Amino acid sequence: MTRPHPGPPSNILPLAVAVATAVLLTAPAAAQQRLSLDQYMDMETVSNPRISPDGGRIVYTRGWIDKINDSRQSSLWIMNVDGTRKRHLVDGSGSAWSPDGTRILYTAAGEPRGSQLFVRWMDAEGLATQVTRLENGPSNPRWSPDGDWIAFTSRVSDRADFAGVDLPARPDGADWEREPKVVERPAYKRDGVGYIDTGWTHVFVVPAGGGTPRQLTDGNWNHSSIEWSPDGTEIYFTSFRHEDADRPEHWQESEIYAVSVATAEIRQLTDRRGPDGSPVPSPDGSLIAYTGIDAHDDTYRNVRIHVMNRDGSGSRVISGDHDRQVGPMTWAPDGGGLYFNVSRDGYRQLHFVSLERGVSMLTSGEHLFTMSSFSDDGVAVGTVSSAHEPGDIYRFNLTHPEAATRLTNIHSDVLGHVELGEVEEIWYDSTDDFRIQGWIVKPPDFDPSRQYPMMLVIHGGPHAMYNGGFNFAFQEHAANDYVVLYTNPRGSTGYGTEFANAINHDYPGADFPDLMNGVDEMLERGYVDEENVFVYGCSGGGILTSYIVGNTDRFRAASANCPIVNWISAMGTSDAISYFRTFERPFWEDPAEWIDRSSIFYVGNVTTPTMFLTGEMDIRTPMPQTEEMYQALQYLGVPTVMVRFQGEWHGTSRRPSNFLRTQLYLRKWFEKWGSHKDPMTTEEGGR
Repeated sequence: MTRPHPGPPSNILPLAVAVATAVLLTAPAAAQQRLSLDQYMDMETVSNPRISPDGGRIVYTRGWIDKINDSRQSSLWIMNVDGTRKRHLVDGSGSAWSPDGTRILYTAAGEPRGSQLFVRWMDAEGLATQVTRLENGPSNPRWSPDGDWIAFTSRVSDRADFAGVDLPARPDGADWEREPKVVERPAYKRDGVGYIDTGWTHVFVVPAGGGTPRQLTDGNWNHSSIEWSPDGTEIYFTSFRHEDADRPEHWQESEIYAVSVATAEIRQLTDRRGPDGSPVPSPDGSLIAYTGIDAHDDTYRNVRIHVMNRDGSGSRVISGDHDRQVGPMTWAPDGGGLYFNVSRDGYRQLHFVSLERGVSMLTSGEHLFTMSSFSDDGVAVGTVSSAHEPGDIYRFNLTHPEAATRLTNIHSDVLGHVELGEVEEIWYDSTDDFRIQGWIVKPPDFDPSRQYPMMLVIHGGPHAMYNGGFNFAFQEHAANDYVVLYTNPRGSTGYGTEFANAINHDYPGADFPDLMNGVDEMLERGYVDEENVFVYGCSGGGILTSYIVGNTDRFRAASANCPIVNWISAMGTSDAISYFRTFERPFWEDPAEWIDRSSIFYVGNVTTPTMFLTGEMDIRTPMPQTEEMYQALQYLGVPTVMVRFQGEWHGTSRRPSNFLRTQLYLRKWFEKWGSHKDPMTTEEGGR
C-alpha cells in the first residue's frame, strides 16, 4: 500500500488562510526568548465552547494549573458571540445550554463529595442549584427536549455474590481487619480508577430543578452513550444486555437500546455480532444514526456510519467508503445528514455525512479543527490549533466553515514573546511500500550547518495518531537544542484501516522499520549528530522503545516509559484483558508468538543505557513490567535506572509537577550518556 502526500479537495479553501490572518492581527512585534519549562505551569486551555440556542452567547471551559495543589482545574467562562465581554461564570466544566437557553447544566465539585450536576440560571440573578448528591459521580448528562429533566449515567455499587462470611463472635473492643475484597468478574480493575469488580453503570433521570434521581435501567450490565428522543419519551443508549456480557469473548460486542422514561421498559434496536453504539436521533425523531461494524478478528477497523428507523428497522450504511475514525456526530438542523470531526493524515477536519451522498470533508489545512456546537441558525463554534497555536475558540457558519473568526487569544501572555521552534512536516518511504508521516521540531535559531542531538519520540496506543498541533513537551526539548522527530508508524490511526491493522499479530515488530527509516531520513539531512540520537516513548511507545533496544544499538540512550515487556505476565497484572485478542492463540496453547513479541526475551542483546519512568499506581502497564526489565538489565550490567513516579496511574504527567519531572529526567539521562554539550558545526564534527 502506497500513501501519497494528501492534498485538500479542490473545492475547499484551507482554513489555515483564515487562521493565519487572525494570528497576524494579534501576534507581538518580535519574539525575544526561548520557551522555558516553568512556563508550563502558566499555560491555560480553552475547550468545549457551547453557543446558546439563539446564537447570542458562548459558554466555554477554561483550564488552568493549580500550582499550590499540583492539580489541573477548570472554570466556565462566557462571552458574546462576537468575542466581547469575556468573563468568569462559575467553577466547573462540561457545560450545556438548556433547550430554551435560560439555563446551563455543568459538573463541579459538590456534596457529599466528588463531581455533581449543577444548573445555573442565565439571568441577571445567576442562581445555581446542585441537582444531584450522588455516591458515585454522574457522566454524560443530557437535557430533556422540554428542559424539565436531566438524564445521566452513574455507577451503582453492589456486592459480589461470593462476598461475606460469618466470623466467630468478635471480642468486645477488638480491632479486626476489614473484610477482604472479593473478585469474581474478568474485568475487575481499571487504570485511573482502581478496583471495579462490584457495581454497574446505569441510566438515571432527575428533575432539572433538583430532586431524587430515578434509575431507568437495571441488571448486571453497563450502559453508556445516552441521548433523548426528540419527543422526550425515550432515552437511547449503548449496552450489551446479554448473559456473561463482560466475558473476554464479548469484548467488542454492543447493541443499541431504547428505554421508556415513563415505564422503564427497554427495547433492543440492533442485533448483530460486532460493536454498534453512539446513537443520535434525527431532529424529527424518525431516524437514529449510529456507528458500527461487523465482528472481526483484527486488532483495528474503522467503524461505519449507519441510520435506522426509530423502531430499529431499515438499517443502512450512509458513510460509503469513508475509512477514517468517526468523532461524535451532530445532526444538521434540516435532518439531511450529520457533522462530525475526523482525525486524518496528521490533522483534524470537519466532515459531513449526507443521508444520500456519503462523506465530504468541509475543511482542510495543517490544523486541528474541532467543531463543538452550533445555534438554531447555523452559527457554529469550535477550537482550532496548529503547530505554534495551542488552541483557541473560533466562530464560523456551517455553510462556510473555512471562513472562521478567532474569538480568544488565551496564550499570548505566555507565548507572546517566545520564539518557538520550526515544525516541519515530512513523508518518507518505509518497507512494504508504506509511506510514513512525521514532524521535525527544530531548535529556535536553527542552523542547518550545525549538528544537533536528536530525540525520536514514539506515541502510545499503538492505535493512536500524532498530529501537527502544538506540543509543549517537544517545543521545550527543542528550546534546549534538541531536534525532535515524531512519526506515525504503521498501526497509527488516521490513515485508514489497512494502515492501522498492518501490525495485526505483529506488534511490536512490524512498525520497527518505519521508525528506523525515520532516523535514516533525519541523518541524511546532515544536521543530526549520529553519535547523539536518543529514543523514548510511553505506553505503546514504551513497549516499542524496550523492543528497539533489544534489536538495535544505534541509539546512544533510551527511556522506555510505562512499558509492557512480557506479554505473558502482563495478562495477569494489567487491566486490559482484551490484550488476548491481539494474539492468534493463548500463550498456554502456543507461547512462541508471545515470546517473540516480548522485549524481555531480547534483553540479552541490550547494550543501550535504558531508563524506565513508570507510575507507581499504573494498572494498564503495571510497575512489575518495568521491574522485570530493570532487574534483568541490572543482572546483565547494562546501565539502567528506574524512576517510580508518585501519584501517577498510567503515564507520568497526570500531576503537573510530574510533567516537569518527566522532561527533566529525560534530558538528564540523555545528557548523562550523550557526548553532546553544544551543537557542533559540520566542520567541527567532520561531517
